[in-house]
Amino acid sequence: MFNIGTVYRFEVIRTLKKRSFWLTALAFPLLMALVGAIIYFSNSTTADIANKMKTERFSMMVTDDSHLLMPGQITANSIQVTTTKREGIDAVKNGTVDAYFYFPANIVSAPVEVYGKNVGLFDNDKYASVAKYLLEQSASLDVTPNVASVLRGAAKVTTTTYEKGQVYDGFQRAIIPGLFLVLFYFLIAMFGGQMLASTTEEKENRVMEMILTTVTAKTLIIGKIFSLVTLALVQGLIFATPVVLAYVFFRNQLSIPAIDFSTIPIDPFRIAIAALIFTASFFLFTGLLVMIGAASPTAKEASGFLGVVMMFIFAPLYAAALFISSPDTLIVQIMTYFPLTAPIPAMIRNAAGNLTANEAIIVVVLLTLSAIIVMYLAIRLFKYGAIEYSKKLSIRTLFRRLQ
Repeated sequence: MFNIGTVYRFEVIRTLKKRSFWLTALAFPLLMALVGAIIYFSNSTTADIANKMKTERFSMMVTDDSHLLMPGQITANSIQVTTTKREGIDAVKNGTVDAYFYFPANIVSAPVEVYGKNVGLFDNDKYASVAKYLLEQSASLDVTPNVASVLRGAAKVTTTTYEKGQVYDGFQRAIIPGLFLVLFYFLIAMFGGQMLASTTEEKENRVMEMILTTVTAKTLIIGKIFSLVTLALVQGLIFATPVVLAYVFFRNQLSIPAIDFSTIPIDPFRIAIAALIFTASFFLFTGLLVMIGAASPTAKEASGFLGVVMMFIFAPLYAAALFISSPDTLIVQIMTYFPLTAPIPAMIRNAAGNLTANEAIIVVVLLTLSAIIVMYLAIRLFKYGAIEYSKKLSIRTLFRRLQ
């Protein structure tokens, strides 16, 4: 077992030297940088156009059958008035005015009609915006500021909830426990293929016999598993770095909302449960993928099982709302305690605060035991299937050899 460190270092260094690892690891940061640049360019361009449109003036003519526009408003905006729609439309066609607005007698049942000179696909929208603004401004002048705020939908509502006499913010309490769920999805989705192929590469290269003359199968597989954990964390760090840099240095340019980290509550129990569920789940699925790779003669055959494993990880997301709203239903309870589906409902429920202490302990124990069993089977499968180049090693064969 003293060779575990040798295997671990070899696997980590070998993978870090591969171009495919860095292409996968850097693809996400580069994509984020590209998206960020596009968002920044789009925001700056849109802001410049909006500012230009605010200062840009154009001639207007209106027919106000609704009698909503105030005389002072018409005078202040130098708006011409006509009593017939035909005259206003002809004025736009002849170039006498840039835009004509027809306000019908019944705004509720009939739309406001806007006619304008073509100034481009984007700039043509300014006519409708001005027509709406004239109506909103006129309506606000006819009512109190409070009523105007309600009509504009600008009224703000704040909600404060209490638990055991203390202010309770469920969303903020879910932030830190929820990060473990995001990290789990991220590592498994981005690193699952590497986990699956880690035990088939030497088999395909036909060098497994030489390796097993210097180290035992148990030492080799344990070293590979721990190297996969390290590489997954390295990849996670590479992915997280641009997110942190974008928030710290380019938050305003990318329109990222500010987060007051000092207000985020720390719930040690829920954070500890999230960390334990994440750790046990990660080792469970890592062992499962390694076990599949160990039982398959080639990476191509092993990859066929990757979709099945991913189904257990992503399928529970379709019931995410149920995990939060109805945690006591039978289907939620089954998915919470079944090891292959437990990570997602357990972490979601823990973040939402409806996973009781007893349930949390049971889930952690089940996942830990399942991870240990899967790791044991992975080691055994690898031991008996390391040099099986032509056929898959079945579970029946494994148990027969164990007996």
